[in-house]
Amino acid sequence: MPKMKTKSAAKKRFKVTGSGQVKFKPAKMRHMQMNKPKSMKRKARSTSVMSGMDGRIILENFLPYGRRKSKANHNPAPVVVE
Repeated sequence: MPKMKTKSAAKKRFKVTGSGQVKFKPAKMRHMQMNKPKSMKRKARSTSVMSGMDGRIILENFLPYGRRKSKANHNPAPVVVE
């Protein structure tokens, strides 16, 4: 089966957190700041976490390799030597 391509627009706009959530930067901060309320600019200043279902759509359709893998193989049980 061929490899899936990541959408270029999505990799520029979204990041996946360690827990598998999708981070994004809110819109409306590019121009015409004098016409926007101070509270709106303050809320759009930082990054936000996308809601569960929307993040799932982004991960399935646009970032196929951003999905979190199972931790079963990454953290094997420690071996106790006596």
